[in-house]
Amino acid sequence: MDLAFTKEEQAFREEVRQFFRDNVPPDTRRKLVEGRRLSKDEMVTWWRILNKKGWGVSHWPTQYGGTGWTSVQHYIFNEELQSYPAPQPLAFGVSMVGPVIYTFGNEEQKKKYLPRIANVDDWWCQGFSEPGSGSDLASLKTKAERKGDKWIINGQKTWTTLAQHADMIFCLCRTDASAKKQMGISFIVFSMKSKGVTVRPIQTIDGGHEVNEVFFDDVEVPIENLIGEENKGWDYAKFLLGNERTGIARVGVSKERLRRIKELAGKVESGGKPIIQDSAFRDKLAACEIELKALELTQLRVVADEGKHGKGKPNPASSVLKIKGSEIQQTTTELLMEVIGPFAAPYDVHGDDGSNEAMDWTAQIAPSYFNNRKVSIYGGSNEIQRNIIAKAVLGL
Repeated sequence: MDLAFTKEEQAFREEVRQFFRDNVPPDTRRKLVEGRRLSKDEMVTWWRILNKKGWGVSHWPTQYGGTGWTSVQHYIFNEELQSYPAPQPLAFGVSMVGPVIYTFGNEEQKKKYLPRIANVDDWWCQGFSEPGSGSDLASLKTKAERKGDKWIINGQKTWTTLAQHADMIFCLCRTDASAKKQMGISFIVFSMKSKGVTVRPIQTIDGGHEVNEVFFDDVEVPIENLIGEENKGWDYAKFLLGNERTGIARVGVSKERLRRIKELAGKVESGGKPIIQDSAFRDKLAACEIELKALELTQLRVVADEGKHGKGKPNPASSVLKIKGSEIQQTTTELLMEVIGPFAAPYDVHGDDGSNEAMDWTAQIAPSYFNNRKVSIYGGSNEIQRNIIAKAVLGL
């Protein structure tokens, strides 16, 4: 198999790079390089720039605003976006609920929701995990009862990422308590401004507010907000999670972090010489780079095989990407911590006004390390991915 890029693909890569150079707001890029959080306005501003270019929902079918790019072009785009870096399109709308709606929704739902998702007129969040229902998601207890022309929803979701910004939620609800647990679930969307919806922040170990608890108390939702068929939500959830996992390796993110590690290791001294000159540190850095190159080649193989597993079905080998991708992301944050050593303050106590230039650039390294402990859990834990590999790839 030839994994070399064609001249046309190389030209496409340069077009993407130039667009990012010309259009990503400098302050947005600087914050991402330093590991700082962006505001909602900063993220939406960039996503609308991307959508105006026609690249906001690049992987959607062309009739809904997609680009018609090849699998290789999508790979190049995502790698360059992560490496530059620029904010990734809002996954909850673009990569999760959007494909569910255009695949399983009716025409009215497609016309209503898809253009608003593409332009981030609605910020979406994901109502899947619950206390006691994470890896075993089919055991969820949030209930939707049909009364007349409405669903009445009661229950609780947790780890709901960026729900504090959200206008809409796509939610798995139990609609048939008597059915086998995977068979009695429906996929329902509704406004986060609905009466009875309560969002409570969860402060994470890095000191940030990224995730939330969400409570539903007799929330009234129109019947027409059911996506697809009643009690078929588990099938739609599997389809959605398959889309989520194919891009989870984040090769570009790790490439950018390795670049920063080398840059900082050339500045920071230990024992009177730059850390990059320490042979033990160089061995760790080289081992990580080798693993990342192997991951990149594996991802290219998966991209080359795309479409061989049926329409809408991800390659089960994408579980390998999830496992190794998350492990490498964690390793790169560990290497950053090693470079900075005692200067890796756990919280941003130095401020962000540039008044202490010698320290400001270290402020987010420890929070990034803490936050990346989660990447081997979300999107299906690495243990779950190993089970998928054993069954679907190795046939055990």
